[in-house]
Amino acid sequence: MNIIAAMTKSRVIGKNNQLPWHLSDDLKNFKKLTAGNTVIMGRKTFESIGKPWPDRNNIVISSSMSPTENIIVAKTVEEAVQKANSFKKEVFIIGGASVYFQALPFADKLYLSFVKDDYNGDAYFPELNQNEWKVEKKTDYPDFELIIFTRNGTPEKV
Repeated sequence: MNIIAAMTKSRVIGKNNQLPWHLSDDLKNFKKLTAGNTVIMGRKTFESIGKPWPDRNNIVISSSMSPTENIIVAKTVEEAVQKANSFKKEVFIIGGASVYFQALPFADKLYLSFVKDDYNGDAYFPELNQNEWKVEKKTDYPDFELIIFTRNGTPEKV
């Protein structure tokens, strides 16, 4: 399972349920990686987007939402991952902070964009234990650096 996120060096991922930046190259990478696959997000992240991502299986973790034509609802990260695995596609956790924190032990790959400017925020990506991850690839862009991490060893089972 993959996690994909953009953050500042101080791990800020959002402010007032929105991204504090607009990075078109990062959005292009996100769309390219997740297209045709399954995305899992929390309810607040879904509400900030406003609609399901096209050409993806969209799973929202919520205790209050009802499923719709293009949205599958799960009550927990574990239930969401089990539903996602039934599609036999790559799975990407796309936020927010609570979902990242809960899903991190199950992930085996991280696609993390580190924004070069600093922004204030109220939502943070969890701290990484550097001993658990190794850098697979770094790609530099004008406004951010994309670093792909792979887990040393095996992630926890869902």
